[in-house]
Amino acid sequence: VQLQASGGGLVQVGGSLRPSCAASGGVFLFGTMAWYRRTPGKQRELVASISRGGSANYADSVLGRFTIDRDIDRENAKDTVYLYMNSLKPEDTAVYYCKAVSAFNDRIDYWGQGTLVTVSS
Repeated sequence: VQLQASGGGLVQVGGSLRPSCAASGGVFLFGTMAWYRRTPGKQRELVASISRGGSANYADSVLGRFTIDRDIDRENAKDTVYLYMNSLKPEDTAVYYCKAVSAFNDRIDYWGQGTLVTVSS
C-alpha cells in the first residue's frame, strides 16, 4: 500500500490549490480517506474526510472554502483523493497529509508523505 501526495505549493492570499493523493495497492482496500494538516507548534488537525460513498465532512475553519473529492478508478486500481482549496488564508499554511483507513479494519490506516502549502500575504 502506498499513498503519494502532491500538488502543494506557494500561493497568495485568496488563491487556490488542488493537492491530490493517489492510493495504490487495490481500490477495495480503502474506506474513508481524509486530509489532515500540521503547523509548527500545533496539533495535527483533520481538514476534511470522504467516505467511499462520497459523504464528506469538513473542519469549521475550511467549510465553504475547501472541497474534498474522490475518484475510484477500478480499471487502473487507483483511489485518488483531491482537496480543492479556494480563498486561501495565511492560516492555511501547513503541511497537508492524506490518510486512508482500511476498509476491513478501521483501526488500520495508511499515511502519505505530506505536501507543503504556503499562503503568502
